[in-house]
Amino acid sequence: EIDAAENSLVNAIGAKKDNIPDPPPHKQVAKMSRYLCHYSDWLSMATLSTRPGLEGTPFASIFSFSDGPKEYSTGIPYFYMTDMDMSTQDLLENPKTSVTMSLAQGNYCKEKKLDPEDPRCAHLILAGKMVKLQQDSEEEHFAKQALFSRHPVMADWPASHRWYFAKLNISNAILLDFFGGAIDVPLEDYFKAEP
Repeated sequence: EIDAAENSLVNAIGAKKDNIPDPPPHKQVAKMSRYLCHYSDWLSMATLSTRPGLEGTPFASIFSFSDGPKEYSTGIPYFYMTDMDMSTQDLLENPKTSVTMSLAQGNYCKEKKLDPEDPRCAHLILAGKMVKLQQDSEEEHFAKQALFSRHPVMADWPASHRWYFAKLNISNAILLDFFGGAIDVPLEDYFKAEP
């Protein structure tokens, strides 16, 4: 049973049982960016559509991802993908993509009475190229651990879909977490920060 003190703690992204800490202060932009990447379980991914009738149209879809097991954050979004997916087909033609993750995924914004569009309901945009990981590489083994530890059901997804592991090779990190506009987070700062 959760007592009143625990109940008052803000759970930003997931369930209270996950012991997710409060988000950092908005001025710590690199830390906030890494926080959003690590404690989010899914994101919205934008591609340029190759679907007939939508060619060249921006196209958004939802993907589960992980930047590492709960106890270890890399800041790199890893994915379990199949070429049967619409967005993955887009990425085969043009691997450039951007992804967005938000505090709106969990209870933080609701508890603070913040609309998902309110800048204080922070969101992170990561842009770059999607890269398929080399089979049996050390990084692929890490991606499997990262994803399957956070999304155990993935291990049971049908083998006939020919799943593989991929990552976003990040070129830009953009954070909106307060009034005054979005901030370009230097990648050196992003990767040095801890969530």
